[in-house]
Amino acid sequence: MASMTDSRALMDQAERQCRYRGVRFTPIRRRVLQMIADTRGGLKAYDLLDRLTTEHASARPPTVYRALEFLIDQGLVHRIESLNAYVACPCPEHAHGFQLLICRDCGRVEELHLDDINEQLGQRARELGFTVQRQTIELLGRCDACQSVSQTP
Repeated sequence: MASMTDSRALMDQAERQCRYRGVRFTPIRRRVLQMIADTRGGLKAYDLLDRLTTEHASARPPTVYRALEFLIDQGLVHRIESLNAYVACPCPEHAHGFQLLICRDCGRVEELHLDDINEQLGQRARELGFTVQRQTIELLGRCDACQSVSQTP
């Protein structure tokens, strides 16, 4: 779960980014991002819907999916393909590719920006005449904390 300071900073960043791009950061979009930011690891769309309907009884799946699509398009949220879940981007100002480290025990997600890997993949794809439209690199394993717990006698 993001700390209150981190979550507030993320929401402030999202507000500035949307204003700069001239897109609407509606209350529903804001709330969906807040829920994702306040959750450790990924959050599935139907879990979002369940939480959102407690506050907005009229919320339906299209409401959540439209908000998620907007947040992904703005670089504020990433979809974790292997878990079919969503996680807040800690650095939405980056416009390039990313990699995700996902702990299979606690669900913690860390975002990496190894630009050389992205460039190598892009270059090889171009050499093969392939146009990359979306790239997802997810590494599933165990974080330090989970490894330490399992090694404690």
